[in-house]
Amino acid sequence: MSMAQDLFADMGRKVEEMRANGDRTEGADDDEEVDSRVVDEIESLCMNCHEDGITKLLLTRIPFFREIVIMSFYCDHCHFKNSEIQSAGEIQQRGSKYTLKLDSDADFERQVVKSDGCVFRVDDIDLEIPPGRGQYSNVEGILRMVLSDLESHQEDRRKQMPEVAAQLDVVLEKLRNMLDGSSFPFTISIDDPAGNSWIEPSPRDHAGKYTRREYLRTREQNEALGLEDGKAQRDGTGAPDTEIRPEYKATQMTPAMPDGGVNNVDADDEIVENRVYSFPATCPGCMKPCDTNMKMVNIPHFKQVVVMSTVCDHCGYRSNEIKTGGEIPEKGCRITMSVERPEDLARDILKSESCRLICPGLELDVQPGTVGGRFTTIEGLLTQFRDDLHSSVFGMDDTEGTGGDSLQAETKATWDAFFSRLTLAIDGKLPFTLIMEDPLASSYVQSFTAPAPDPQIEVEEYERSFDEMEHLGLNDIKTEGYENDAEPEEAQEHGEVAAAIADPSKVEGLSEEAVKALQDLEVSDPAVDAKHGTSA
Repeated sequence: MSMAQDLFADMGRKVEEMRANGDRTEGADDDEEVDSRVVDEIESLCMNCHEDGITKLLLTRIPFFREIVIMSFYCDHCHFKNSEIQSAGEIQQRGSKYTLKLDSDADFERQVVKSDGCVFRVDDIDLEIPPGRGQYSNVEGILRMVLSDLESHQEDRRKQMPEVAAQLDVVLEKLRNMLDGSSFPFTISIDDPAGNSWIEPSPRDHAGKYTRREYLRTREQNEALGLEDGKAQRDGTGAPDTEIRPEYKATQMTPAMPDGGVNNVDADDEIVENRVYSFPATCPGCMKPCDTNMKMVNIPHFKQVVVMSTVCDHCGYRSNEIKTGGEIPEKGCRITMSVERPEDLARDILKSESCRLICPGLELDVQPGTVGGRFTTIEGLLTQFRDDLHSSVFGMDDTEGTGGDSLQAETKATWDAFFSRLTLAIDGKLPFTLIMEDPLASSYVQSFTAPAPDPQIEVEEYERSFDEMEHLGLNDIKTEGYENDAEPEEAQEHGEVAAAIADPSKVEGLSEEAVKALQDLEVSDPAVDAKHGTSA
């Protein structure tokens, strides 16, 4: 145990030294800039033969992502080798899930960072690789690793478990076809509660090809990451569970006061507009108690919306979102806005969580749920998209936009051209068209001529697609006539009971369930008693 602790402590020191001194090389002058990617070597114990081997450490930053530590071990005595990666940063405030639909051979070359807590899936064959060692590879490398792992010991399975081996042969054949390029398109995904895994994007990705979604971790996921003490939750000392929603009455909340105090609310009070309410919540970052503030706002010529803001005093987590209410409309809504003058950038815009935003001239396509609900101006929304994308592509500290040494020149030029067009549009120097497609019709763009029609805004309704209905859960919702959809067995049972009560001569064909129902109703008949040995 002591040896293992010394090993990890030594590796931790080495990483910190690499961070501090990585921008200098041995023998370099003080004013000379050198490559920061310095490989360091330390002696460490081989877990195969228990002799001393060599572990190499490399601290590097992945373009479009963040810093990671690449570790490689090799033993000269038994020739055992192993390699893995670990995140050099902190656990993110939310988990993340990336989905990529592969439709060409070029997609195999996309880089993939898979942390040790990440789940990798090949969705088309329902194949899931559970959390394991961290890896830094490309899509082809990950798939070939999966294929190699599944092929190992396959001959032994044929002898010991022939049924399992036969089922696995089908999966292996599908994987080989995918790697040969004969099964396009197919979809892969990675799901990491820590938010430290990633699939490389491309500026040429069309709608539905590449998606990134952030989500709040569950309590179990936070416990697995060491962010929450399960014992505290069981003892009742942790953050309280909250099931309060904005549509509930104000009696379940307390109006927020400037001095930190609270007011009592009458039992019949409803939530009123332009008043800030506060209710207890759980921080999704550290799972400690915090407060969520909400305020109902009436947007002219649109509807009421709820502005929600959460700030955690423990870890600094901040979030703000817009929630829309009301009934689900029969059709979706498509808003097309022509931005022609700098004044148009000052228009208010509400992008709901279910809305897809497209700017064809800027090659910008924001999928539903990417940034949640936002109520701001057109300029503010585009600025947020630009800043988020820029930090994702080039990194938070890369102010010059170099993107690191591994960013290819052609890819960098494509991204530079994209950001240049987006900046010109934000500055009001490039006219563009903005399209908002919302299947719940909960998005809005301010009209300068309301209530009269605005010549720059076109609003049209459209029929929701099956996929949109399925994603929203509307295909399985039935609000009328559901009481008549009884199970066939239950309906048959009820019919038998009714027939036996009306005509005792029909008891010969009664099922056991119908007989029990008759007994529960205290219905007695000699024929029933004689056949089933029962009495009322």
